Order: sequence, then C-alpha cells, then structure tokens
Amino acid sequence: MNKLSRIIRYLIILSAFITFATLLFVVGYILVRGIPYIKPSLFALEYTTENVSLLPAIVGTIIMIVLALLISAPLGIFTGFYLVEYARRDNKLVEIIRITAETLSGIPSIVYGLFGLLFFVTALSWGFSLIAGAFTLAIMILPLIMRSTEEALLSVPDMLREASFGLGAGKLRTIFRVVLPTAMPGILAGIILSIGRIVGETAALIYTAGTVAQIPANLFDSGRTLAIHMYALSREGLYTNQAYATAVVLLVVVIGINALSTSISKRLTKGNLDG
Repeated sequence: MNKLSRIIRYLIILSAFITFATLLFVVGYILVRGIPYIKPSLFALEYTTENVSLLPAIVGTIIMIVLALLISAPLGIFTGFYLVEYARRDNKLVEIIRITAETLSGIPSIVYGLFGLLFFVTALSWGFSLIAGAFTLAIMILPLIMRSTEEALLSVPDMLREASFGLGAGKLRTIFRVVLPTAMPGILAGIILSIGRIVGETAALIYTAGTVAQIPANLFDSGRTLAIHMYALSREGLYTNQAYATAVVLLVVVIGINALSTSISKRLTKGNLDG
C-alpha cells in the first residue's frame, strides 16, 4: 500500500512538473518570437498595410470586454442568486435552467457566431458591429457566469446565513452583507474565465463584429479584437512576425486583467474578514 502511495505521489509530482514546464515553454516561445518585433509603429493610431497597427484591435478588445460583461454579468449573477437563495431546492425549473446552462456551455462558438449572424446582424439589421458581437459573446459567457456564481454561493456555509437571521437581519441584508462578500472571490473567478473567453474568441466575432481594422466611432461600427487581428495577420502569411508580437501583447493584456481581478478579490476578501 505504501509503495502504491509513493507511485501515485510521484505521478502527481510528475504531472505538475510537466504542466508547469509546458506553460513556461509556451509563454517563453511566444515572448522570444514576438518581443523583437514589438515596435512603436505597431501602436500607430491608424492601421495600414505598412504598420499593421494593433492599437485599433486593443481598443476593440477593451470595448468588447466591457460591453459583453455589462450585458451578461448582472443577468448571470442575479440568476445564480435566484437559484441558490430564492428557488426551492426541489424546483423543477431550477433543474431545467441548470441543464440548459450546461448544454449551452458545450455548444461550439461557431454555432453562436451563426446565430449572431442570423439574428443580430441580419434580423435586427445591426450589421457587422461591436454591439452584435457583444450580445453574441454575452450569450456565450452567460452560462459560465451563472454556474460560477451558483457554485460560489453554494460554498458559503449555511451557518453564516443562520447567524445573520438570528441577529435579526432580513433576507436581502443577509445576501448583500454576508453571502455576497463571502462568495465574491468565486464570482470574480467566473468573470475572469469569461474575460479569457472573450479575449480569445475569433469564430463568433468574425460572423458578427467583422474584421475591420479601425477604431470604431460608435457601437454599430465594425471592429476587430486582438485575437481576430492575430488570426488575420497569420492567415495572410505576410505578417507572421507581427502576429507573434500581437500574441505577446494579448498575453500581457490577459495577465494584467487576471492580476487586477485577483487583487480586487483579495481586497474584498480581506475587507470581509476585517468587517
């Protein structure tokens, strides 16, 4: 039995080492290939075939993240609160919502892109625009945010709720002063994963937001994100080095967003413990 335990332990350590080494290799390879080609011309205000500026793509990425989260985050979080705090545990509607959310999470992004093309772009006559892409992405990440919120709320011990009720607090006050601060790190984790999916999405946005390489004047203008910009450069075959440079910037953006979200989560958790 001890021999089997040692074997399992070595396998776990080996798996962790392989995972960490693979991550370092991927990140290192991107940095080595991309950093030498990061030049000031890549951050020009306007895109041309000479500078292949990625600044419009950075602006488009930020706008897409903000819009998609503004649409999906409130809906997903409130739905999670309803499923855990208000709906009865044996409610059939709750089971249907959960099954539907899990099903939607497994649908390929190209299917969402086709839906967005047919509904937002064509039926609503929004055309290839940021708003069409944002609504499509909001539908994609909604199940993720909802399920993450639900799991975070379920991890809050019931004794905290009972203690709050015992002190005379109402349902709504208990949710906002006790349950929400405790579950906030888990909720933010779901939002971070959603941001990662938004930043890395290409198929759904090509069919809805388009691929125009310019800073959009309004939400009904077409635009591209960093992932689409990198895809377009690599597909053309003429700007492979600039595509690697775009990958470096994309990596920095993702790391920055994750670091900011983690910092906010730690502050909220510390504030909750101090309170």
